[in-house]
Amino acid sequence: MQAPGFVVAATGLRAEARIAERTPCVKAIAGGGDETRLAALIERAIEDGARGLISFGIAGALQPRLEPGACIVGSSVLFDGNRFATDDAWTAHLLAALSDARCEAVLGSARAVGDAAAKAELHRATGAAIVDMESHVVARIAVARGLPFTVLRVVADSADQSLPPAAVNGMKPDGTPDIAGVLKSLASQPGQLPDLMRTAFAARRAMAGLLRCHRLLGPGLGFVDLG
Repeated sequence: MQAPGFVVAATGLRAEARIAERTPCVKAIAGGGDETRLAALIERAIEDGARGLISFGIAGALQPRLEPGACIVGSSVLFDGNRFATDDAWTAHLLAALSDARCEAVLGSARAVGDAAAKAELHRATGAAIVDMESHVVARIAVARGLPFTVLRVVADSADQSLPPAAVNGMKPDGTPDIAGVLKSLASQPGQLPDLMRTAFAARRAMAGLLRCHRLLGPGLGFVDLG
């Protein structure tokens, strides 16, 4: 059982979780794109004494001119017509620690959004700056449980970039890369290789930005009340 006085960092990728858990007082959970699994793991961590939740990782840009590596702190999470406000104190602490971060609305999605036209439509409809597959799960549970939550995401793919199929479907349920799936996709559509390489380069830049953020935030990823 995790000791009291910790926060839960909910991620999609296991690589994101490894960065988060380098920080003291953080339990990292990789959802792998499976909402049900992620929610169950978060609930279990809350029973073990979690004091706050943070959606942590990389994300896709919806807002034009957001480049890979841009750091976004969530002002709110939008999902299914609902808006969940992030915790004021925690969010303010993130923004104070990360001088180049922008405070923007985050859109939660049950599926990966990899098409540039779909990104543009979602931005027009919601005004959200970025989209990911974990923030709405974090927000709903935090509100239901009366816990503070926030969002820290680094942009991996710009709004005008369409992700190749191998990138969209390249993750296993535990958040680790699905190498066999990527190779199978490449074998069936070899023309996507240049786009896949560009996507991988941008994701690498985003992960480097995420690592820089974690170094600046300290214990609990900037949570101000660990007891």
